[in-house]
Amino acid sequence: MKTSPQRIIAHFDLDSFFVSVEILNNPALKGKPVFVGGAERGVVSSCSYEARRFGIHSGMPSKKALQLCPQAIAVKGSYCDYSKFSRWVTNIIASKAPLFEKASVDEFYLDLTGMDTFFNPLQWTINLRQQIIDETQLPISFGMGSNKMIAKMATNEAKPNGYLQVPFGKEKEFLSSLPVNKIPGVGEQTHAVLKAMGIFTINDISLKTKEELEKGLGKWGTELWNKSFGLHNSEVRACREAKSISSENTFHENKTDLVFLMSELVRLTEKIAFDLRQDGKVAGCVAVKIRYPDFETSSQQASIPLTCADDEIIPVVKELFHKLYRKGKPVRLLGVRLSELANEVVQASLFNDIERKNDLYKAIDDVKNRFGKLKLKRASSG
Repeated sequence: MKTSPQRIIAHFDLDSFFVSVEILNNPALKGKPVFVGGAERGVVSSCSYEARRFGIHSGMPSKKALQLCPQAIAVKGSYCDYSKFSRWVTNIIASKAPLFEKASVDEFYLDLTGMDTFFNPLQWTINLRQQIIDETQLPISFGMGSNKMIAKMATNEAKPNGYLQVPFGKEKEFLSSLPVNKIPGVGEQTHAVLKAMGIFTINDISLKTKEELEKGLGKWGTELWNKSFGLHNSEVRACREAKSISSENTFHENKTDLVFLMSELVRLTEKIAFDLRQDGKVAGCVAVKIRYPDFETSSQQASIPLTCADDEIIPVVKELFHKLYRKGKPVRLLGVRLSELANEVVQASLFNDIERKNDLYKAIDDVKNRFGKLKLKRASSG
């Protein structure tokens, strides 16, 4: 019986990505405790390793970070630059990797299974990492192993700006001495339960029975037991999803009313932003299309910080329209397109008030799902 080839998974992670971009923009920040986030009411979305030594971490209120390290430098954030660099790294990986998944704005999984027939996968990945560093000047780490979990955990151990391969068959040996909260998905609450059970290292988990773990953690206990042996079956998902999402409207009568045209732009944008959120995606580029009665068609696009929020996309759509529109000329068709799509997780650290904004849009989308997309809309969309 033919056996499946040994899986070879690499995980890339840009080190302190936002801060690294800020240092490229301002080299004077290098070697200093720096974090991205508002100085008063904001939240830390990224911090330098120098800042981490003071206990600063992502998700911490900026005010708390400054209390821990008064000399820390708070940077507001250049989100357009982050999107640009993320796309740059994505394009480099896409040009080389046979199969890859963009897991977040700064994180990638590569499936190199079968490559060992033709190349040394480790050396190939080292070369790719060096290419990314040479072209972008960004520090980046990678891990390699038999599955996504092992590769990601190897990356975390290789940081900052390094790499680590976990040899096949050595997964449990690699995991054994690591603290239990090194396993992806083990948060503070689970960590507390495990410590109360006398479990401190990953090896301690493997010494328990599945039944013991299920008693304390439910179904998550069985999954955790499997992970303690390095077992993980999640696949690298090919980037085959739609490259863009769009909506357009051809009017029964040509339109010159600017108020109507603005309202229609808002409606179209709300529609595709809603669809984007339903697909769990964010977009990094927006375009507007105008067609006139003589079928002359023009379009213009702009890069935007990765987002799925109406209120961030609509102003760009209006600006593009005004750049394109021939004042007073009747319009036959209007269209809006969002492209450069990525998984929604990449957005998690781009808003200082991310939880509040996500809750707002979830409430809006819930109403639309229950009563129809047209039942709830902005006043400006008519």
